[in-house]
Formats: sequence, C-alpha cells, structure tokens
Amino acid sequence: MAMKALILAAGYATRMYPLTFDRPKALLPVAGKPILDYLLEGIRQVREVENVIVVTNHKFLGPFRDWQRRLPDRARVQILDDGTTCNEGRLGAVADIRFALAQGAVDSDLLVMGADNIFHFGFAKFVDFFHQTGTDCIAVHIQRDRSKLARTGVAEVDENWRVTRFEEKPREPRSIYACPPFYGLLRASLRLLGEYLDQGNNADAPGYFIEWLVRRNAVHAFFFDEPRHAIGDLDSYRDVCQLFEGR
Repeated sequence: MAMKALILAAGYATRMYPLTFDRPKALLPVAGKPILDYLLEGIRQVREVENVIVVTNHKFLGPFRDWQRRLPDRARVQILDDGTTCNEGRLGAVADIRFALAQGAVDSDLLVMGADNIFHFGFAKFVDFFHQTGTDCIAVHIQRDRSKLARTGVAEVDENWRVTRFEEKPREPRSIYACPPFYGLLRASLRLLGEYLDQGNNADAPGYFIEWLVRRNAVHAFFFDEPRHAIGDLDSYRDVCQLFEGR
C-alpha cells in the first residue's frame, strides 16, 4: 500500500548555537554527509514510500533547496516552507504535520520522523509491522537512564506490543521503553490532528499527539535494539561525529 514519508525539520536548534545560527541542524555533516541523508537512506529501503516531504522554515529554505538539488532522486522529494523565520514564531512539529496536510502534500498513510536522529534499524521492517497491525505505530527501544527517559516519550505495552499507556517527557517514568520521534500514522488518524490542536494541546513535540492518540485509538509499538543517535545539543553532535568517524 502506497504511503508517504514526512521529515520534520522546521526547528531552529537554538541549543546548538552558534553552529546552527545560519544552517539547519538536519544538514550538519556526520562522517561527510548530512544527517538528513541517513534518514533518506532508510526511507529508500521502503518500497511503499512514493514521496518524501521535508517540512522546514523560511529561514533555512535555501539550504534545503540546495540539498535537494544534489539528490539523485530529487524529483520525489518535496520541500515545504512553513513560513516561519524565528524560533519564537515556530509552528511546532505537530502543527507542521497539519501544515503539510493543509498543503495537500499528504493523502495517504504517513511515515513520520524527526530530522535530528540517526537510526540503524530497517525502516522497511517498521513499515511491515505497521501494515501487519493495521494500527498507528511507534518505534521503541530500551532506555534505562531515567534522566533520558524524562526527556522523551515513554510507552507501556502489553504482551502483544499494544501501547497501553504513553507519556511524553514524564516526571516519573513508568517504563523503560523510550519512543523517539518515529511513527507510522494512518490516514484516518491524521484527520484527528485538527481536533487535537483545536483543543489547545501541545503543538510542538509530536509525542504529545501520540499520548493523546493512545487514549482514543489502538497503537502498537515496534521494538528495535539497534543503535539510535539523538542529536539535541553540541555535545551529542560531537559524540556522534566522533563515533562515525572512528569506524
């Protein structure tokens, strides 16, 4: 079944200033290629994905256009400008998904991911799981560091990997299953974004939408134990660069 992939790349990465003052975090190099290239390599493994949408902001539209022009499959990559020019005026990741819908860029099930992570699991395996369950899906891995759990989404699951509870950035994590921004969302669930945002819910971290969705729909968790690298600040970026360059 055909679907699209959406990469959320409209943030301003203020925690990484001055490195990201005039260039987007998603295009910072790791071992000689942009972070975004690693995500695109994973997406290319998924035969069902016909098009890739990258949502960015107006400030960094130029660099993303330049990146797109260098791609061998640039015709299937669409860059969307959400119109914002500063961190204070950002729409937020959830609102950016709705923005993509409003632009008519999405009319199918959607593979959604943040642009500041590098994953090593097979994206095709995740999509196979998504189709097998017929539900919305999230990716989870084991994280035993409670300070890190408090900065991400945390899922509780049953014996069939159905998510029974989800909490974004919990003060007291109740599980060791951490959820990075990597989701498979059904077309029907995407229609709920308007209701979610109209209720005044958090428009920024997409995990808050997952938390809301779990209370309404069946959601399953795809478990992976391969490495995942989250690039949130200068230290984590340096660590990832050293790790990849040392291979």
